Amino acid sequence: MSIIEANAPLHEAHRDNHTHRDVNGGWLRPAVFGAMDGLVSNLALMTGVAGGAASSGVLVITGLAGLAAGAFSMAAGEYTSVASQRELVQAELDVERRQLRKHPVDEMEELAALYVSRGVEPALAREVAMQLSRDPEQALEIHAREELGIDPDDLPSPTVAAVSSFGSFALGALLPVLPYLLGATSLWPAVLLALLGLFACGALVARVTARGWLFSGLRQLFLGGAAAAVTYGLGMLFGAAL
Repeated sequence: MSIIEANAPLHEAHRDNHTHRDVNGGWLRPAVFGAMDGLVSNLALMTGVAGGAASSGVLVITGLAGLAAGAFSMAAGEYTSVASQRELVQAELDVERRQLRKHPVDEMEELAALYVSRGVEPALAREVAMQLSRDPEQALEIHAREELGIDPDDLPSPTVAAVSSFGSFALGALLPVLPYLLGATSLWPAVLLALLGLFACGALVARVTARGWLFSGLRQLFLGGAAAAVTYGLGMLFGAAL
């Protein structure tokens, strides 16, 4: 009898705890990066302009212009980046598909050799490679995973990346402008709301990445606050010079 029975039921503790987060999705990175970038860049932009003694009206226009420009720029950049990556992967898959069609035996032997290099007995490795190579689409998927390190059925979507980036950047960039739209006349409410948003974003990201929420939130708050302080000082310096 083998050590692991083929049809043995999973242990309850293993079944309940052996789950994984989605680490390959095309939405998480652009959404997180977009929200953080929107908060930090628009807060820094507005504090820099405020350091030059600009009026509340000028700050509102600056914040809204920064929101629109940044959101469209992020969306366009993410779409182009992910689309280019996807096109490159598709081109490599076409190369592999042609090789499987023209040289099926060689590709099967290549797969068997790969399994042998990982410790599978040669006879078993060849049998496994032979069975997997019977279906051309399955063979393509196996070769793509083993040789290219990609899953042909799980490629990131350029549209998802662009929409996620646009929406998250706009939401993050709106926070520093919101107090002014609600009637605030000084910079401090915008700064406080933006810093709270930075801490909240860092804490929420920690729930996805399984890191400590307090550390993650404080780290993002410190980085965003430092950027705002530096640009405020530069705004005062440039304003005095002009």
